[in-house]
Order: sequence, then structure tokens, then C-alpha cells
Amino acid sequence: MSQRSSLFRHLAILQMLPRAPQSLSTTTIQLRLEDQGFRITPRSLQRDLERLAEQFPLVCDTSGKPYKWSYTRHYSSDLPAMDTVTALTLVLAEETVRSLLPKVAMDKIGYRFESARKHLENMQANGFTKWSQRVRAIPNGKSLIAAEIDPDIWEQLTDALLNGYAVDVEYLSRFKGELKSFTLHPQGLVARDSSSYLLATVNEHDDIRQFALHRFRRAQPSAQLYRARAEFNVQTYIDQGAFGFPLEDGTVKLQARITSAVAWLLAETPLCADQHLSEPDDDGWVMLEGSVPNDQQTLWWIMGFGARIDVLHPLSWREHIHEQARAVLGMHSSASAQQPEMKKALER
Repeated sequence: MSQRSSLFRHLAILQMLPRAPQSLSTTTIQLRLEDQGFRITPRSLQRDLERLAEQFPLVCDTSGKPYKWSYTRHYSSDLPAMDTVTALTLVLAEETVRSLLPKVAMDKIGYRFESARKHLENMQANGFTKWSQRVRAIPNGKSLIAAEIDPDIWEQLTDALLNGYAVDVEYLSRFKGELKSFTLHPQGLVARDSSSYLLATVNEHDDIRQFALHRFRRAQPSAQLYRARAEFNVQTYIDQGAFGFPLEDGTVKLQARITSAVAWLLAETPLCADQHLSEPDDDGWVMLEGSVPNDQQTLWWIMGFGARIDVLHPLSWREHIHEQARAVLGMHSSASAQQPEMKKALER
């Protein structure tokens, strides 16, 4: 076999190996090499890996067969080398994804952001060294601190999802506050605001359920046969309103009076594809019309504008908003009524 073929094969091996604690068995490595057109015997592959381990920080788990290989946990090199455009993009992207991904996921790719910063810091002459100080990505709304996720559980659940096997778990129930044990068949993963969710079927059931990753207390490979859902698509699942807390299926025709400031915002970034804004009336109010999802997320977005949006239709939304406003006023009135009594009690 030519040295050129060996070089490309070695590069392919180096590019596919994960960082510890993830690993690939020699059997999996051989199959992936075959998919890329490299034919190699198990013995030759073992020699390749041993030779590469002399030059790169590779570790081999010999506790069982087939052996498993990986980079050391904190290995931070990249193939190929990072270019300036990629470095600039990563420095900006870090600001955006930090509020979306759990810490354990950020830790996995943190070395890339660090490499990007170092790349720019080493370019003293072109002014890029201060670039990361001159850009920021601002989230639309208040971002909560991401929920803490056990790193080992994250590794186990994501590995089960990617490689298609069932896991036995202990999960803290949100409503009952107790640990529950069952077998999950992972089908998808969604990062939403400050939390991440595993989408999975439970035991012998076929319906997809959501599990917050920070509520898992234990996860390990199951002896149960994995039950795949080949037709399942995460985007379709989201489009159907799974994470929008749908009020009903489909869309509703929204009609609302909005202030000129809100109209200016929606003129630049429309709420929906068929949005229509009227000319301002004598008081500066604009009529908004459009088809929007009939979900809780849209309703919450509207309520966030307070008195700057007056919903006319659907009536159920209008009544809900007014009910919430009355509840807030009721709380304020109750607190005001209690203040004199509290003052007297303190003076005693």
C-alpha cells in the first residue's frame, strides 16, 4: 500500500476519533473507514492506531474487546488549522450559543472558542485582537442561567441517541417531586431557552415525551431492545406545537391595535408571512392583521408588550389578557389594603 494511501487513511482515523470519555471501537472505526473507501484488516488497523498513538494523545480502553480508542479528554487541536474568517465567526457565535446550550455542551466545544480567541490575539498587526471586545450578541428577552446537567448523564444520553440504543434511567418528576425509573428509547434532542430536552418513547409506549436533561439522576445502557421511530422528525414535532404549548391545532387570525413603535418593529421584522399593517389613525394606533400559531408562546409574546397591543380577535385571547390584568390589579389592591395593618403591627 502506498504512503499516500496510508496518509489519507491516517487522517481519516484522526478526524473520526472523539474525545474521552466518548470512544470508538476498532470494529466501528474499520466500518467507517470502509464507508470512505479504505480497505484494511483488523490487525493493520490496530497497528495504525498504535503508530498514531506515538504522535498524538490517543488512549486505548483495553478493558474489553473490541478495544476502544479516543483522544484524551482535554486535547484541543483541530484538523485543519483555523482560518481568520472562522475565528471571527466563532467569537461572535459564542455569545449567541452560550445562552442556548447547557454548560456541559459548551464545555465540549469551548476549546474551539478558545482557539478562535488565541488565533485573533496572535494577529497583532491587523487590529483583530480587539474584535471580540467590539461585538456582542444580545438575546431577545431575558435569558435565564442554563440548568446544570450531570456531564456523565449528558454523555450517556447523547451517545444513546446517536448510536440508537435504549437507556435505563432515574428521573425526577417535576409535578410529584419523586424519582421514577423506566426505560427510554431516545428519538431527538432539543435545546430550548435555558433548558435542554430529550425526546423519547417510554418503555413499550409509542408516543414521544419530553424529558428535561437536568432532572435525570441516573442513565445507563439498557438490556431492552431499542425501539426506533424511523418516521419521527424533530422539526415536524416542533411545527406541530410540541414546544409552543398549543392552545389548539392550526393558526388563528389575529387582529390587534398596536402603537406606532410596535408597528415600526413589525414592519421591519414581521410577525407572520401574511401580516398587514394599516396606516396610523388620528391617535397613532395601527391595525395589525395576520395568521399566527394558536399557541401559548405567541400569546405570551403579545402579553409582553402590555398596553402597547390591544387584541381584538380572537376573543379568547382578549379575555385571557384582560383576566390576567384584573388578577394583577387585584394583587396590587390586596397588598395596598394590607399595608396600614402591617404598619400598625410594626408600631406596636
